[in-house]
Amino acid sequence: MAEPSPPKITLRKFDLSDVDDFLKWASDPRVTRYGRYDTPITTRAEALAHLRDVILPHPWFRAICVGDDKRAVGSILVDPCESEKCRASMGGRLACEYWGKGIATRAVEAVVKEIFEELPHLMRLEAVANVENVASQRVLEKAGLTREGVLRRYIVRRGRARDVVMYSVLSPSSSSSSSKL
Repeated sequence: MAEPSPPKITLRKFDLSDVDDFLKWASDPRVTRYGRYDTPITTRAEALAHLRDVILPHPWFRAICVGDDKRAVGSILVDPCESEKCRASMGGRLACEYWGKGIATRAVEAVVKEIFEELPHLMRLEAVANVENVASQRVLEKAGLTREGVLRRYIVRRGRARDVVMYSVLSPSSSSSSSKL
């Protein structure tokens, strides 16, 4: 019997009306365990402020939606590097009831497909996963990113230095490992 295909996903810009859906998974400690923010979002007011002050002004922060439903069940973002315009970093979260269904992998694949077209100057998109976060490492590998190695004590989360695994994908238009600008 054929395995069912994963549901269709779409990426869209966030809106303030996403506050309740955002709060549902952004306040879940299982979802935020490896997140970049040390202070968890726990109230609707905090979620609204975060949407208004952080997510909406961000140049590339998208809601992950599943099927024909336009509710935000996760997020994915691309942060262009300020000092090295040729690269950007990617990160994301997904509500735990959607884990293990191929949704995160498809979201990463969609970003990889879109971002090099939308930002043609990019040569490299990278992502890090906590060394203990094996599920995120699997997502990045399934989506076609290359594991480059472990960066020791690379980030500080919740007051503790953490090791991460670095992954990357190069722009299809980058024909060599040392492209000229």
